[in-house]
Amino acid sequence: MALGVVVADDSYLAREAVIHVLAAATDIQVVAICSDRDGLLEAIERERPDVVVTDIRMPPTDAAEGVQVAAELRHAHPEVAVVILSQYLEAAYALDLLAGGSDGRAYLLKERIHDRDELATAIRVTAGGGSVIDPKVVEVLVAARARAASSPLSGLTRRERETLAQIAQGKSNLAIAGSLGLSKRAVEKHINAIFMKLELPESEDVSRRVKAALLFLADEADDTAPPPNPVGAIAAGSATARTAGPRRPPGT
Repeated sequence: MALGVVVADDSYLAREAVIHVLAAATDIQVVAICSDRDGLLEAIERERPDVVVTDIRMPPTDAAEGVQVAAELRHAHPEVAVVILSQYLEAAYALDLLAGGSDGRAYLLKERIHDRDELATAIRVTAGGGSVIDPKVVEVLVAARARAASSPLSGLTRRERETLAQIAQGKSNLAIAGSLGLSKRAVEKHINAIFMKLELPESEDVSRRVKAALLFLADEADDTAPPPNPVGAIAAGSATARTAGPRRPPGT
């Protein structure tokens, strides 16, 4: 039995490219085509596909609908695999996709569409419970992890980092409290913890807030730097890094 696939992308050309590529795969059948999140969710309920091939950003918000749908499917339809096709080489998207586990999930750059075998293979692998991650995305993840380990902000909690981001925007403690839904006292506590962890004593010429903001902005700039040389050991001899997962019968 052919694997049922729902394709979702707000770009007509991208949708047609995917359909054209998959037409050559006799064991894969496109059962629905969508251009936004709502249409995708409706198609999933109606068709109960084996795999969803979707873009990341689609209407209605053009934010991260593809990843959000993948997260929802973990609970609503865990048997449905998801292949993300994206033009964005961003570690955050890949991490969000894999947050609930890597089984039945794939993240490929759209440039892979030009290779007929790559997309079809990703669909087959994820339908069987495995995972496929584009090697360029793996490189970014490895680089991001290395930067995080050496970052002066690595010791901050998530809330402290959120507070520091607000400081970097020039907000007062009261404004930060309003933005993060905290009390002013809680904000002051987080700021004092930030100063202590970043080892920022009082200074006559430059305030600790400015120093902390500069450290944050420098760290953010590092996160947008180009990735280092490719990691040749990953997916050696292959265009994608794959991991095996538990097999499951198609169509379940």
